[in-house]
Amino acid sequence: MRDTCQALLDEYRSLDALCTALDPRHWRAASAFYGWSAWDEIAHLCYFDETALQSVSDPAAFAKAARVLLERTDRGEEVSAIARERFAHLDGPALTAFWRSRYEPLVQALCALDPKARLSWYGPAMSARSFATARLMETWAHGQDIWDLLCRPRPPGPGLRHIAHLGVTTYGWTFVNRGLPVPAPVPFVELQGPGGALLTWGEPSTTDFVRGPAQDFCLVVTQRRHVDHTALQLGGESAHQWLAIAQCFAGTPVDGPPPDQRHLTG
Repeated sequence: MRDTCQALLDEYRSLDALCTALDPRHWRAASAFYGWSAWDEIAHLCYFDETALQSVSDPAAFAKAARVLLERTDRGEEVSAIARERFAHLDGPALTAFWRSRYEPLVQALCALDPKARLSWYGPAMSARSFATARLMETWAHGQDIWDLLCRPRPPGPGLRHIAHLGVTTYGWTFVNRGLPVPAPVPFVELQGPGGALLTWGEPSTTDFVRGPAQDFCLVVTQRRHVDHTALQLGGESAHQWLAIAQCFAGTPVDGPPPDQRHLTG
């Protein structure tokens, strides 16, 4: 659990440092992610890190706030618009500072929990370890949108191992979430992690596999890249079906970018 929390804190601080270099133009410029600005990305993260902290520290208050949010979204309000409303009084630097005041205690609170402790969220309850991994994945994914906005290559970080694991373990859910049969066999996944570490999942196979950089795999399963614009190598029909629709985050099915959008930068 400590390793997961440290990776989460490192990811938060890395994105925080990137944001301190943004000027007013960057804060409001539209990214390739549905036209969200860097301000929108941080507001989104801040909103859910704030509610995540509430889930850990005051479950009853979280349950009440979650009902209100779901009522608003059921009426057609978008979460992005709700976050904009919540933080409209803050400019980019002030928003970043407020976000910091939420993510720092969140990591501290998560680190104190038993990894198997159950935490409420907007769907099924999750273990504390899964909760921390989900926050890591979302922070990394929305951070990628800001790296892309700046047209800067992103150095790989140690959190990729956790995000890749989430991507692999949501193989079946990706299909079930769309009402599709889960294809067999489950592909063998072999990825090159940060520092040259080899990360593997499943039974080795020369016919059904996903191979390549861990960062590219994470970009696909978080729907920040189309698989055709990565260095991933796929073998077998199930691997091709999976990475065409891979989705490691919760919620209704969402399609990733088409081949002509959100190319790798740098």
